[in-house]
Amino acid sequence: MNILFLLIPLGLLLLAFAVAAFFWATRNGQFDELDAAAWRVIMDDDRAPPAQEQEAGDD
Repeated sequence: MNILFLLIPLGLLLLAFAVAAFFWATRNGQFDELDAAAWRVIMDDDRAPPAQEQEAGDD
């Protein structure tokens, strides 16, 4: 029974930390564009930019 005097405040402290971390992440824009990274992989362009293609062709 005495362990509850330790575990309940420890659990509440952990809960407060999790809520603070969630609000920090929300405030800093961690959840703004969830699909952007996935689309960046799909729309990846393997071609070199025109300036690099011209330099390679001049050799």
